[in-house]
Amino acid sequence: MPTSVPPPEPAPGDAASRSLTLIRTEADLAALPASERIRYRLVGADCRFHANDNISEFVRPGETEELKAEVAQHMQAVLRALVIDTDSDHNTQETARRVAKMFVDEVFRGRYQAMPPVTEFPNVTRLNELMIVGPISVRSACSHHMCPILGRIWIGVLPNEHSNLIGLSKYSRIVDWIMTRPQIQEEAVTMLANVLQERVKPDGLAIVMEADHFCMQWRGVKDLDSAMTNSVMRGAFLKDPHLRREFLSLLSKKTA
Repeated sequence: MPTSVPPPEPAPGDAASRSLTLIRTEADLAALPASERIRYRLVGADCRFHANDNISEFVRPGETEELKAEVAQHMQAVLRALVIDTDSDHNTQETARRVAKMFVDEVFRGRYQAMPPVTEFPNVTRLNELMIVGPISVRSACSHHMCPILGRIWIGVLPNEHSNLIGLSKYSRIVDWIMTRPQIQEEAVTMLANVLQERVKPDGLAIVMEADHFCMQWRGVKDLDSAMTNSVMRGAFLKDPHLRREFLSLLSKKTA
């Protein structure tokens, strides 16, 4: 007999979620496109899947390849709707496939891949002085228009004797994992702070991000000179103005 699959509870007003409740067996689930199978698992687990959420826990081996095929198919429909003759235009014959690969494997891979392994070391020498890592390159995309966000991040850490220490390259890997998703800069910096707070457990954590937003430079007002800078201050950086001033002062020297 076919294996029964418990249907997820549909979200109010979510037509796609309601249609997923019609699935009754593993065979029904397997017959769906990869995107719908992943959505089924997410809805069943009552797990959010916004643009900047990581959903790797719900993606099975081989399904990212299927996702690329789906995205390519839909991208081909977009090109057709834009009245681009991809049959005779040699420049766009492979565009749909290239865009799908770019989205899933590159610019949005932080949604579909698990967090990179991070080796943590005990603070055996009881370091308790300010450490600054950066600038770390940021390559992301705004979730409003899917336009590039390019910038830099600086991270300040004030460890204590119980903190975990991680290698310098791991900061870059974590930043890349967070940023390779459709993002809003304010949310991205907060997400990064949450991950580092959990892994390092410092007395203080400070993050500053400065970025160019192509949704403002390439379209709309087309202002090439504006950039956005925001920060997150936690623990000692929030409570101690002298520490915060030291961090920002050292940053100004690095960016001068």
